[in-house]
Amino acid sequence: MSLVFENTDTMRWQVQEMARAERMLRDEQIAHEVEVYNELIPGPGELSATLLIELQSDEQLREWLPKLVGIHSSVAIVLPDGSEVRGRAQDEERLTREDVTAAVHFLKFRFTDAQIEAFARGPVRIVVDHPAYREEVELTDAQREELLGDLRAPE
Repeated sequence: MSLVFENTDTMRWQVQEMARAERMLRDEQIAHEVEVYNELIPGPGELSATLLIELQSDEQLREWLPKLVGIHSSVAIVLPDGSEVRGRAQDEERLTREDVTAAVHFLKFRFTDAQIEAFARGPVRIVVDHPAYREEVELTDAQREELLGDLRAPE
């Protein structure tokens, strides 16, 4: 499982890659991609991330995607005082059903000003606390500083 944080630059690159890969030649096609990916750009006080469930075979997909229903609600950024900012799924109704989940989810983490300041002080951990999958990683200072730049970015 990977969590890839997104911002305006990463979304611009994604649109360019989609236009190239799909050989989009018409302005309307590109405009549609821009509209879709603009929804993933974090606003002020937000972080945006793509959660990728990296399964390598059909067998793994059939085994794990049913087990991981609700994974999109199980990702949190834990601040130094132990409080957390839980990710909220974008497009949840389209990506998750009762019996199976998607391999890709789009999450937004909304912070208060006080939470941003706590994030700045560190340490900060990312925690996945799903019943079928648990993981925890502490951000490095460099990772935290990079994400702090997105959190504090002007509108």
